Amino acid sequence: MYDPVQLRTFLTVAQTLSFTHAAGRLGVRQSTVSQHVRRLEEATGRPLFTRDTHSVELTEDGEALLGFARTILEAHERAAAFFTGTRLRGRLRFGASEDFVLTRLPEILGTFRQEHPEVELELSVELSGILHERLDAGRLDLVLAKRRGPGDERGRLVWRDRMVWIGAQGLRVDPERPVPLIAFPPPGITRARALEVLERDGRPWRIACTSGSLSGLVAAARAGLGVMAHTRGLIPPGLVRVGGLPELGPVEFALLQGRRPTPASDALAAAVLSGGDRVSRPA
Repeated sequence: MYDPVQLRTFLTVAQTLSFTHAAGRLGVRQSTVSQHVRRLEEATGRPLFTRDTHSVELTEDGEALLGFARTILEAHERAAAFFTGTRLRGRLRFGASEDFVLTRLPEILGTFRQEHPEVELELSVELSGILHERLDAGRLDLVLAKRRGPGDERGRLVWRDRMVWIGAQGLRVDPERPVPLIAFPPPGITRARALEVLERDGRPWRIACTSGSLSGLVAAARAGLGVMAHTRGLIPPGLVRVGGLPELGPVEFALLQGRRPTPASDALAAAVLSGGDRVSRPA
């Protein structure tokens, strides 16, 4: 009933929230993406996306289909791996940004380890800026991190969202005083975006807390020490959006491979791309 090719297209649109970006990642025309989604909507008898000239969003039925689509595709991939009989080996150095600590990325890595037990997987969790530097220096083989900003099109887009200001419930930012910021240290991409936006808007600011770990930032925010810039879809429990501050704009997470891709890095890249809806949601 459900074509795996159409399901993969559906998942890619759901992850990128863009028919254009999905087409680019899949290497097909945008009209092909639209056709796949339309046929899948005909098969389910339900609208899966609401879309206009400016945005694409999942409907409730689209949200429901995510889990089914992922399960069907994972079954296809396991069958293909079983019958091809390929066994991956070697060392794989994978870097993931702090943003994914509280998501379901560990599930994807756990499944990968079960399916490829002879791959020596080394995981580094760091700021996106540091991961980019390590990849460029040849110290990592595969990286899942924020893109550096507008115009950065390196890697394959995994997920697109918006950045928002968050803080403790009831926190209000006094417009007459400097904005109290909770931020990663340099070269944090989120930190740089927050400072750039505030300075462009003419808003004075002060650093209320700096931490290299997401858990440290979240603890400070829950204590009401200030506000932090964060991805809209990954707001930690106990924190809410805070108004009265300038828009932070979109954010894109991409998968980047080193100069010499290996079968192991290709396999993990495929697993992350196919499970993009899980890395974009809190665990």
